Amino acid sequence: MCEVIVVASGKGGTGKTTVCTALAAALARAKNKVLIIDCDSGMRGADLMLGISDQLVYDLSDVISGECEYHDALYQVDGDFELYSIAAPLYADDEVSPSLIKRFVDGVRNDFDYILIDSPAGTGSGFYSAANAADRALVVINAEPISIRGCKNIGYRLRELKINDQRLIINRFDKKRFLEMGLYRDLDEVIDEAGMRLIGLVPEDVRVTALSQRGALTNNWSQTSIIFDTIVKRLQGVDIPIVVKEK
Repeated sequence: MCEVIVVASGKGGTGKTTVCTALAAALARAKNKVLIIDCDSGMRGADLMLGISDQLVYDLSDVISGECEYHDALYQVDGDFELYSIAAPLYADDEVSPSLIKRFVDGVRNDFDYILIDSPAGTGSGFYSAANAADRALVVINAEPISIRGCKNIGYRLRELKINDQRLIINRFDKKRFLEMGLYRDLDEVIDEAGMRLIGLVPEDVRVTALSQRGALTNNWSQTSIIFDTIVKRLQGVDIPIVVKEK
């Protein structure tokens, strides 16, 4: 049975799209058939990170408007797995409404094991379009007050949409920097303030940034890749402790 997961963040710059694409690759490596739908109209980036931008002809708005068939806008990512992506519209004016995205997702969900929807940052109309079709949510933050404030807002909006299965991913975490900043006593305080159960702690890793900018994120076999593999297992109900390692 397919699970539809929206990946959201309360503010830009948290690394949400990187998390979404890396998680999709981890799900695909685990022998799942995975689709990423990029809903960040006008600011699409998943296609660049997945190395398929040069192939793009059609996007989500073309499918919804009937300009092309669904499979024409479905691009497979290179690799020994089944990972596919549908790009967001190139222009913000072509943003797709929540009801039409939900209808589309409901029509294709039986073709996949997981559908990940990359939401625009914040709680604008694009967020509602992305979240409206989801069964559960992953909210990406950095361990900083502004990011956490945005997370709390996202959580409230998700509950309005009856999406109560919400999990937190703290991204770009650097323990030394976190302690030196002194904004929080410890990570427990961050999690308590965010108001969501933690499912993943992703360290700052310049290799991940470099791979994403080169369109080679699915080739990441670093320690960070292993962390995403464990997030997949937690999504599937396996109880794996989250360990904070020294840098």
